[in-house]
Amino acid sequence: MSIESGRVVGVETSRLWLETISRSTCGSCSAQKGCGQGVMNRYMSGRRNHLQVNMGKFSAADFQLNDEVDVSVSDKALLSAAFVVYLLPLCSLIAGILIVGQFSNQDLYSVIGAVLGFSAGLLLVRIYSMMVANRPDYQPVVVAIRPSGCLLYTSPSPR
Repeated sequence: MSIESGRVVGVETSRLWLETISRSTCGSCSAQKGCGQGVMNRYMSGRRNHLQVNMGKFSAADFQLNDEVDVSVSDKALLSAAFVVYLLPLCSLIAGILIVGQFSNQDLYSVIGAVLGFSAGLLLVRIYSMMVANRPDYQPVVVAIRPSGCLLYTSPSPR
């Protein structure tokens, strides 16, 4: 399970609104210069996002504004979504090239087939995202609460 931290900015009867800060481990990655995530993170470092999450086993009475919480999404949901988002447009782009290539050997038609195939792949990704948008196993869920008045870390006392 992937776990991310956030701060409670709103409490509803069955959901929470969290504020998260985009973070990255790009500094320790060997592919940091060739990765799109690294580029995006440099331009949006520290950007605050608002996210609506399920309370899981907790109730609305357990939360107060400014509480720190940990949220999680299942690995299955992350892997299947990543597979669809990255591979489906690529496969449809290649299929578009191959289908148009059956009818013409001109490069212009291959480019048009690639654009149409890629566009079809993006449309399928959009349809997939609408299908799984309300499925509980694809929703982030609160797994831990750290009340706002709680001291999280203490420094060692001087001797």
